[in-house]
Amino acid sequence: MHVRGAQLTGGSSPARVSGVSKKDWYSFLASASFTWRTNGADDKAVTSLDMNNYLMRVDWIEQSSSPDSSLGNEQRQQYAPNYYDPDTAHPAAGDYDEDLHVQCPPHTTQRKLVAKIDLRVIPVLSILYLLAFLDRTNIANASIYGLQEELRLQGSQYNTALTIFFVPYIVFEIPSNILLKKLKPHVWLSVCMFAFGLVTICQGLVQNCSGLLATRFFLGVAETGMFPTSLAGAFGGLLASAIGKMHRMRGYLGWRWIFILEGVLTCVVAFIFYFVIPDFPEEAKWLSEEERTYIQNRLRKDQGRSAAERSIGTRDVINVFKDYKIFVGGFMYLGLIVPAYSYAFFAPGIIQTYGYSQIGTQLHSVPPWAASFTFAMIVAYFSDKLKHRFALAIAPICLAIAGFGILITVHDNHKLQYAALFFVTMGVYSAMPVIVCWFTMNLGGHHRRAVGTAWQIGFGNIGGIIATYSFLPEDKPDFYKTGYSICIGFICLSAASCIVYAVSVLWQNRMKEKAPRDLGLTEFEKTEKGDMSPDYRYLL
Repeated sequence: MHVRGAQLTGGSSPARVSGVSKKDWYSFLASASFTWRTNGADDKAVTSLDMNNYLMRVDWIEQSSSPDSSLGNEQRQQYAPNYYDPDTAHPAAGDYDEDLHVQCPPHTTQRKLVAKIDLRVIPVLSILYLLAFLDRTNIANASIYGLQEELRLQGSQYNTALTIFFVPYIVFEIPSNILLKKLKPHVWLSVCMFAFGLVTICQGLVQNCSGLLATRFFLGVAETGMFPTSLAGAFGGLLASAIGKMHRMRGYLGWRWIFILEGVLTCVVAFIFYFVIPDFPEEAKWLSEEERTYIQNRLRKDQGRSAAERSIGTRDVINVFKDYKIFVGGFMYLGLIVPAYSYAFFAPGIIQTYGYSQIGTQLHSVPPWAASFTFAMIVAYFSDKLKHRFALAIAPICLAIAGFGILITVHDNHKLQYAALFFVTMGVYSAMPVIVCWFTMNLGGHHRRAVGTAWQIGFGNIGGIIATYSFLPEDKPDFYKTGYSICIGFICLSAASCIVYAVSVLWQNRMKEKAPRDLGLTEFEKTEKGDMSPDYRYLL
């Protein structure tokens, strides 16, 4: 699932925001993704993300608003075709938007209106993603409380249970996108949420390996398109440590109560969200009539420019994949998905080898997740402040490599090994949102962005399958060196892909500068070309 940001128009002057189309608003809500700030960019892009963890969100429209963050004249000229002008984005109350020919309500401003929408949408979607990732990865916490022993899992059966989740999770993403176009967000999201909550409850009632495999499969179906968030890992550890005290209550071991109670929580929240999740702005009762009219007008204007009304055809998909940068973007994400899911699924087991009790293991799993969330916010801030993505993706990647380097070489210092887990989570879960955001905001046009983001997320999630077999039981006596080596290799793949992508966008910008701009293309043709338009400039 993916969300396209505000489409910007080309021209000789700084591009102006043309709003968010109705379909894009729909996709934003239905994908339950978070908006990530892309200062100085041509638009805001959100992928199914999440959008992980990615809780790196700010306003759709607020960019480059502070005086000290504005671009210089030379940069404005260089990125004129896709530069975001904050003065245009934030007209004074009652001002007339010349680019859109839409009158802003006199009692508010565009910035305040977007903030009002954010306060209604973002908290709801944040909770949705948190519970989705919690239900997906709580099997790692349950394993500490005897899941494998009671279900008599042998060899790699536990790893197979982890793997089977990703089969429908990847395959059903496109059908899920089709359904979300046909159903209202509050219906689709609440139904999906209730479904994966119910499956999680059933997961706590299974009696053998076959039952576990079946529930993991249907969990993948229900969670199609949901994006992981690092904060969910911290909550998972805290909840598991508390629920673990219910061990053998009513004859159930602690691992069953983890699934049952967390599944019940999800189902209850899903029922509430059916009445809380907003649909379209014109249907929002918490907006005044003037505000609804203003947003509707902006949506109509935008639809004509982003080509959102034209359906995506086979030719559109083929044209997107003619650009080699699309494949590079997929490998950028794939390289980080492997260590991300490896940590999510196996961290409790790794931490337990440091000599902690069951509850102590759950509690010690919390700080690395919390640190990764905090560090991700810091990286997001500087990414926004500096209007730069490449260096702020490479730096966390290097931190993660250092963490895995310690884990693969140090085996007799548990404090240092535990500290290395902080490096791993802070590096991996901070670089992922930067990479997704960087790739998506360099995809211009509705069709290229829709196909490109779907490819990156879908292809990248194949890494989840690889991750589930990275840490095998037979590798435990060797301190999981094989698993750590696999993670380091894929992180290096992501770093190399980032370098290739950075060089590519710089080279293509230079080629566009040298090439003649006036090719006689109409505005419609430029819109159809998206970032391949001669007026478009990629951002580093």
